[in-house]
Amino acid sequence: MVGVADVLDGAIETFWSLPGARYVVVTLILVVAWYGSRFLIRFLGRPVARRFQRPSLTKTVLGGIRAIVMVFAASVAASQLGFKPGDILLSVTVFSAVLGLVLAPIIGSVINGLFLLADQPYEIGDMIELVDRDTRGYVEDITLRYTKIFTLENTFLVIPNSNMRDRDVINYSAEDTRSRLSLELLVTYEGDLDAARAIMERAARETQEVVEGGPDIRIGSARYPSAPVSYIKEYADHGVLLDLRYWVKDPYYVPRVRSKINERIWSELDDADVDIAYPHQHLVFDETSGTARVEVEESQRQPRPEEFDPPG
Repeated sequence: MVGVADVLDGAIETFWSLPGARYVVVTLILVVAWYGSRFLIRFLGRPVARRFQRPSLTKTVLGGIRAIVMVFAASVAASQLGFKPGDILLSVTVFSAVLGLVLAPIIGSVINGLFLLADQPYEIGDMIELVDRDTRGYVEDITLRYTKIFTLENTFLVIPNSNMRDRDVINYSAEDTRSRLSLELLVTYEGDLDAARAIMERAARETQEVVEGGPDIRIGSARYPSAPVSYIKEYADHGVLLDLRYWVKDPYYVPRVRSKINERIWSELDDADVDIAYPHQHLVFDETSGTARVEVEESQRQPRPEEFDPPG
């Protein structure tokens, strides 16, 4: 009596004897690994996210897990085609050496991407500014090769990580979204200086996006007043330069906030003894000014009346 095991062994031998059977098995291994890695990522997604608490690092770790699964499946599939582990290792080594020469810039970006993930200068969702480009935007994605930025001009910037590490980047939302801004106003010496400072402070407090007051805001070991404050910055040539320091709740609409404050200041200046200074000069001539010599070219000289009289 033929057992079930014998039947299965016979079926397996018959299957392996078929042409193309090994390729079917290899394809099946890769397909199972592909969908199995996706299921594994879904299963490990939340625990990994809770462990690292950073979207960029979470995506990198999950991507690495999926890559490991696919590399292992590829090695198993290669062994089914007759490749030995030593042959596979040698092929991978030679292939990596060739790619190392051809893809050196990409490898450099990957290494810099690891440094970015370790240094944490910015995170997905942060608002940053590229100082050399004078461009602001939101970090859309961080990979091992590049950083994708969605700018305020509704455009995308994809910058290799090797370039990002060499740039000066300002992060507006890493720790505290409140940002301190300044606004300068030049007023005349003849105006009411206290009234001008009060107008500037009141215009900032009445703007919705500005922090009206409260506890002092700490930066490092120093503390700064949270309410808007106007200082005398300089006694300039044409007037007194005032500097308004104020805090905005979010750094996302800075030009709009500055425009609102300027509008309020402008509307209140008409009813106050305050004038905006502008460059002007007074020229004074007296007995100590000396004498100015003027020369007129012959072609531009006006004829004297006697030049029109006939001779004799």
